[in-house]
Amino acid sequence: MADNGPEARQPTPGHPGRSTGLAGLALTIGALGVVFGDIGTSPIYTLQTVFNPEDPHPVPVSTENLYGVVSLIFWSVVVIVLVTYVLLAMRADNDGEGGIMALITLLRRSASQRGRRTTVVLAALGIFGASLFFGDSMITPAISVLSAVEGLKVVEPSLEDAVVPITAAIIVVLFLVQRRGTAAVGRVFGPVMILWFTAIGACGISGIADHPEILKALSPSYALGFLFGHFGTAFFALAAVVLAVTGAEALYADMGHFGRRPITRGWLFLVFPACTLSYLGQGALILDDPGNISSPFFLLVPGWGRLAMVVLATAATVIASQAVITGAYSVASQAAQLGYLPRLRIAHTSESTIGQIYVPWINWLLMVSVLTLVFAFRSSTALAFAFGMAVTGTITITTLLFFYVARARWGTPKWLVAVGAAVLLFVDLLFVAANATKLLHGAWLPLLIGLTAFTVMTTWQRGREIVTAERERHEGSLRQFVDQLHSGRVRALKVPGTAVFLNRGKQTTPLAMRANVEHNHVRHDQVVILSIRTETVPRVAAEQRIVVDDLGYAEDGIIHVTARVGYMETPDVPGTLALLEPADTEGELQLDQATYFLSKIELRRGKEPTMAPWRKRLFVATSYITADAAEYFGLPRDRTVIMGSHIEV
Repeated sequence: MADNGPEARQPTPGHPGRSTGLAGLALTIGALGVVFGDIGTSPIYTLQTVFNPEDPHPVPVSTENLYGVVSLIFWSVVVIVLVTYVLLAMRADNDGEGGIMALITLLRRSASQRGRRTTVVLAALGIFGASLFFGDSMITPAISVLSAVEGLKVVEPSLEDAVVPITAAIIVVLFLVQRRGTAAVGRVFGPVMILWFTAIGACGISGIADHPEILKALSPSYALGFLFGHFGTAFFALAAVVLAVTGAEALYADMGHFGRRPITRGWLFLVFPACTLSYLGQGALILDDPGNISSPFFLLVPGWGRLAMVVLATAATVIASQAVITGAYSVASQAAQLGYLPRLRIAHTSESTIGQIYVPWINWLLMVSVLTLVFAFRSSTALAFAFGMAVTGTITITTLLFFYVARARWGTPKWLVAVGAAVLLFVDLLFVAANATKLLHGAWLPLLIGLTAFTVMTTWQRGREIVTAERERHEGSLRQFVDQLHSGRVRALKVPGTAVFLNRGKQTTPLAMRANVEHNHVRHDQVVILSIRTETVPRVAAEQRIVVDDLGYAEDGIIHVTARVGYMETPDVPGTLALLEPADTEGELQLDQATYFLSKIELRRGKEPTMAPWRKRLFVATSYITADAAEYFGLPRDRTVIMGSHIEV
C-alpha cells in the first residue's frame, strides 16, 4: 500500500451546460448512443418474461391480464423513469455529475448541518446502492446479449443450441476491445440507437394498426384495476414488469457527460415514445394470437426483416452492455476517490470526452462474472429473475437519498417531501417486495454481489482510517521536522536538485523524507511535499487547484503544495507541478530532473482489536489490487524512489 493521495490531473473542460442548435443536437445524439442502451432494449424481453409459463408464479394469458400488464408497464415507466429520475433526481447534481456516488457527496456536505448519525446511515445505504450497481453491471450484458441472440430461434429454430456459444463469443470480444476505448465506436453508437428506436417504434405502429383497441391500455384505470382488482396475480407480475425500467439509473449516472437537457430531450422525443409503441404493438400481437407470447418482440417484425432485426438488436444490446460496463468503471473510480476502494489503475481512452475510462481490474472481473452467468442461466428469462432485485434496490435507495437531499440542502417543505417520498417509495417498495418472492429463483444473486461489494468497500474505508491514524503516529509533525532542519538539530547534507515527496497532508512528515534525512543524512536543495486532496466535487477549476505553504521559512527551499482535485479527475503529478510559478516555489523547480519519492506501506495483521480478524484479512487481501503508485500518479519510472515501511492493522 503506497503512500499516495487521491488522483489529480490537468484542468478539464466543464460539463455540458445549456446547449442550443447543432451542439445541443450532437449532445442529444451522443446521449442516445450511451445513456439509453439498457432501457431501450428492455422491450426485447419484458413482456415475454411477464407471461413466461416457466415462472414460479405465472401470469395467465388473457385479454384482461394483457391490458393490465401493458398498462402497468407504461405507468411504471412514467412514475419511475419520467417522474423519479427525469423530473426529480436529475435536478440533484453535484457540480453537474449525477448518480448515487454524487448523492453520497451531497450527503457528506450536509453532515455538519444535520445529524451525523443519520448522514452516516444514509451514506452507507448509498454505498450499498452503488454495490448493487456492480451486480447490475454483471447481469445486464448477460441478459441483454442473450435476449438479442435468442432471436435466432425465431428465425431458425435449429439454431437454438448456438445461442449460448454465440452470446459468449460476443461478450468475450466486447470485453477484449474495452482497452481501445469507446471514442472510435462512440460516434456510431448514436446513429445505431436512432435506427433501433425508429425500427421498434415502426414495428409497434404496425401491431397497433391491426388492433388499435390496445391503445386503451394507456389509461391508468387498467393498471390500477389490474393491480388492486387482481392483486395476487399483479403482485407477482411486478417482478417482471420492473424489467421495463432497467437502465433508469444510467440516465442519472451519465448526466455529467451530456447534461440534463440533452438526456431529457432524447427520452421525451424518441426513447419513451418508441418503447411505448413497441410494448403496445407486442400487446396487440398477443391479442391476435396468445401463442405469440413465446417471442412477441421478434414476431412483431415482418418475416423478411427478422434476421436484420436480430442483427440490429444484437448491436443495440452490445451498446447497452457497453454503457453499463463503462458505468461500472466510473463507479469504481469514484469509489476509489472517496476512499471506499484502493487506488486502481485507470486508463483514459479519450482526450476529448470526459468520463471515457478503462479500469483493467474491473474489466476482467466483469468478463468472468458475465460469462459465468451466461453459462449458468443459459436464457434471458432465467436471468430475469435475478435482474429485478438489483434494479429495484438501486431505484429505491436513489429515491430515498434524493428526498433527504431535497429536504437537507434545498429546504423543501416537510409536507411536500413526505407526500412525494410516500408515493414514490410505496411504488418502489412494492417492486422490491415482488422481486423478493424470486429470492430462491435467482434474486439472491444481485443481493450476494451487492453485499460482497458493500463489505469490501466498507472494510477498506475502515481499514484505511486505521492505517492513516497509525501512519500519523509514525510520521510525526511536519512543522517540527522542518524546524529541526532549519535550526540544525537534525543535520543533513544538501545535494543539488529537486525532490518531490508525495504525502497525504501537511500535518505529518513523509516517511520517505524522514528516512532520507535520518538514515541517509541528505536533503535536496529544493524539496516539494505534495499532498493531493480530493474534493467532493467532480472537477476543480485551474485557479483553485494549487495552494503553496512555505512551512514557516521563505528561503529554505522546502515547501508544501496542496493540489485540490475533483473525485473524477486523473493523476498527473508532473503536470500539476508544472503549474507552479518560480516565485511560489522559492526558486524554479527542475522538474525535468526531479526525483520523486514514495513511501510504500506493507500491511500486516496485528493483535489489536481494531477490526474483526476476517475483516483484517479482507483488508490486507484487497490492498494487493492497489495500482502501482508511480504509474497511477504519472511519475517517471527512472526518477522514482520507493522507500518501504510496515504498519499493523
